[in-house]
Amino acid sequence: MAVETAGAARTSFELKSAQLPVVAVALKTTDAAVLAADLAARLADDPGFFDNDPVLIDLAAVRDAEEPVDFAALSASLRALHTQPVAVRGGSPAQMEAALAAGLVAAPEAPPARPAAPAPVREVIREVVREVEVPVAGPTTVVLDKPLRSGQQVYARGGDLVVMAVVSFGAEVIADGNIHIYAPMRGRAIAGARGNTGARIFSTCLEPQLLSIAGIYRTTETELPDNVRGKPAQVRLDGEKLLIEPL
Repeated sequence: MAVETAGAARTSFELKSAQLPVVAVALKTTDAAVLAADLAARLADDPGFFDNDPVLIDLAAVRDAEEPVDFAALSASLRALHTQPVAVRGGSPAQMEAALAAGLVAAPEAPPARPAAPAPVREVIREVVREVEVPVAGPTTVVLDKPLRSGQQVYARGGDLVVMAVVSFGAEVIADGNIHIYAPMRGRAIAGARGNTGARIFSTCLEPQLLSIAGIYRTTETELPDNVRGKPAQVRLDGEKLLIEPL
């Protein structure tokens, strides 16, 4: 005779909270043709910069524009650059209604901008995509002692990131503060992700795919000088210009 015991019923799914990577595109014009041309020009030197990243369209700067936004054309331009437009925020009621009709969803409003922070070239709002377990050395520092493979990302929210192993091509390390890499750096390093212009990137072997501080970035389409390529170096901001210097 079968015996049944009390317990939770099994289901075919689980509901969990998730943190996903999102790239915010802040519009400064409602002209879809101008937007398409500027987006294509910005990524002309690095056509593989995006890898089907979800995109949030930020309308705060064009909220009062009289001309409507052609969300269908804008979404097509973004998809052509290997992104997936999924959400919109900050628009007027009419803009939000048009965005919803085009298949986009409404996202929460952005928090107030920090004063005196320069306008970012690319606003980066990212979380860990593929989970990587890391030990925490303190309340504002994350330490990673395992290699990062292509497609993996680590984000040190609110502080510094210390990496003790190689960051492979296609991997990404992000910190709101500084990034220290005591190994070859071959992927993407994004410091000052929330606008900290005083953040820096340090590496004992700089061979990056991309470097960024507070939204100002540089790709390997512009070759590094011999005195820093593959050598110990630091990256910092001077105004809106990235400086890469030997250590």
